[in-house]
Parts: sequence; structure tokens; C-alpha cells
Amino acid sequence: MSVPTYESSLSGDGLRIGIVQARFNADVGHGLLSACLAELKKLGVADEDILHVTVPGALEIPLALQRMAESQQFDALVALGAVIRGETYHFELVSNESGAGITRVGLDFGIPIANAVLTTENDEQAEVRMAQKGTDAAQVAVEMANLMIALEELQADEE
Repeated sequence: MSVPTYESSLSGDGLRIGIVQARFNADVGHGLLSACLAELKKLGVADEDILHVTVPGALEIPLALQRMAESQQFDALVALGAVIRGETYHFELVSNESGAGITRVGLDFGIPIANAVLTTENDEQAEVRMAQKGTDAAQVAVEMANLMIALEELQADEE
């Protein structure tokens, strides 16, 4: 028995991607953004099909993502930022609430969101991870956008 399988695609041709970047921990945010944009370009996403916005910090990311998702102008979204542990409980609050909000927006609006908000113990960990995480976020956004489009087409064919 042969089971049909969807082969994932990393072709960004024609995809529209929205990026929300937190300005807090700016150096890490810029590193994430640079890697993400470079990979999106490598995957074939046109500059004019990318919208990049910034927000003050990680807690503001979900609201901007929500507005972008509501617009129905994007095939996928990317969240970029860094939450670095300090000496108080604030780290856990920001990390948990930001992550939960990002996930909720994706599920509520049925849009893929690549969560590249780093949560690290210190600046050094964030700096080591930023390039790879930015690259990974671009790949996740493109792959999941293509999957959602394919599943939508499959559903339309069945109707």
C-alpha cells in the first residue's frame, strides 16, 4: 500500500513574509534579522514581498503579529527577538507570555509563524545562536507557508 506524501518545499518564489522584530537586545535582534533576510533571499523570496516591522520588546511581538495575520496579506510570519535571563522572575514571564502569544496568533489565524525569539542565560549564548536561528526561521516560514498552501489546495480539490 502506498501512502501519498507531501514533499516539503523551500521555494520562496511568490511568498509574502512578515517579520516582527523586538528592539530590546538590539544587537542580537539585528543579527537574527540579517541572517533571516539573507536566507529568505537565498530561498527566492523577493524583497518587495517582505515587510519588516519593529516593536519595543518580546511582549509586543504577538500584537504586531496578530495585526499582520488579520490583514491576510502574508503567507507566513517570523518573530525575532531575544530574552536574556536577568536576576529576577521577569525573564520567565516575558519568555512564557511571548511564546504563548506567538503560538496563539498562529493557531487563531491559521498562519505559520516561525518563532525565533531566543531565550538564553546570557548575551554570549544569544550571540552564538543568532545567525543559525535567523536562518532557521526563514526556512521554517517558507516551508510551512508552502505546506499550508498545498493543504489548502488539497482541501479545495476535495470539495
